[in-house]
Amino acid sequence: MNRPEPLLRMALRVEQDIFTVRQRGREVADAVGLEHQDQIRVATALSEVARDLLRTAEGADVAFFVVDRPDGRTALQIDLTPARPLPDGRYEPQSGAVARLVDTLGVARPEGDTVVRMSRRVPATAQALTAARLAELRAELGHTAPASALDELATQNEQLIAALDEVRSQRDELAVLNAELEETNRGVMALYTQLSEELEETNRGVVALYAELEEKSAQLRTASESKSRFLANVSHELRAPVTAIIGLGRLLTDSASDPLTGEQSQQVELIRSSAADLLSLVNDLLDLAKAESGRIEPEWADVDLRAVFGQLRGTLRALTVRSTVELVVEDPPAPAVLRCDEVLLSQVLRNLLHNALKFTERGEVRLRAERDGGRWRLSVSDTGVGIPAGLHDRIFEEFYQAPGTTRIGGTGLGLPYARRLVTLLGGTLELTSEPGRGSTFTVVLPAGGE
Repeated sequence: MNRPEPLLRMALRVEQDIFTVRQRGREVADAVGLEHQDQIRVATALSEVARDLLRTAEGADVAFFVVDRPDGRTALQIDLTPARPLPDGRYEPQSGAVARLVDTLGVARPEGDTVVRMSRRVPATAQALTAARLAELRAELGHTAPASALDELATQNEQLIAALDEVRSQRDELAVLNAELEETNRGVMALYTQLSEELEETNRGVVALYAELEEKSAQLRTASESKSRFLANVSHELRAPVTAIIGLGRLLTDSASDPLTGEQSQQVELIRSSAADLLSLVNDLLDLAKAESGRIEPEWADVDLRAVFGQLRGTLRALTVRSTVELVVEDPPAPAVLRCDEVLLSQVLRNLLHNALKFTERGEVRLRAERDGGRWRLSVSDTGVGIPAGLHDRIFEEFYQAPGTTRIGGTGLGLPYARRLVTLLGGTLELTSEPGRGSTFTVVLPAGGE
């Protein structure tokens, strides 16, 4: 492919031509639209390469072109064809800084010729270099006479002075920036020191707080252990006399004993009822103390829910004292087997069913089981008065009883104990309830063992 028509051609043969090449290079760069600093860079690079070629190849023919680069941008290209072949066909600029003044610098071989080629891209903001514009530039450059070496030297001196002024200005700006940076660094170091001191002080406070929390936790563990021991000891000590009171009351009302008056019978029955309530409380306290102390160890085995449900159906049906309440125990879907402790699971379900029967005046209490993926959901639902949402967490607190239920009786320990047992079994105890819509307690346990 032929090279485009050059904007200007000239010869480099003597020392005087170096000044002319530099001047004409700056003029061509200005004509095609390069910025002032780029014009100086191109002219300086061109004069340095011209000096090298005059020394090593006795000069060169210089041609200026406008070409389209592969990236779509327009560039000013300068080809210097040596008058004599280059040593080894290679060119290395005498000054390593020359290559940084232009975009490209190297040896090319268009149409079999060996040329030293350099280029600099034209800014996108420059005037469009159409064919007509290039023809106009060729005509203008062809009629322009080169200045003398003295004029070019004066121009170089002016450019050098301008460059020195710019360097001095940049140096002054750099000094100001360095001073500002130093001041900023001092501020940053002061802030860093302050933050480090505050962080160290905070860390000391955190360490002290952590130590205090550890101490409080140890005290809390000691208090909890003491409470569990106290409950266990008191429960054991109270169980025997309370049982004796119940037995004595039964003897007093026995038909083989001396007959009692009506008032005496009423008083003895009141004693027996109070003792039974107290024994229930003692048993609950003992169970809770065992659960809190960690002395309950589940005995894991494959449990058949059908057997557990059948036993609960038989034992609790007799407790349904109200004819208006029906106990419904659904048969679990087969295979109804899970890995669990049968005794603890029965305690939990019996507790929930007993509570539901006690607090439901009419309707039904239903026990059902369903498989949900790798879990079993055992639910006890009733048609009682329901529990407000604000009390869903409180009813699992020890000794707490919902308003309006104290007249029915109870210790407020059954649900906390049931939740602890479910946790020991690796599950959760959930509650769904609304006032007037009844309640549903759901025991969620992993199936396991299958």
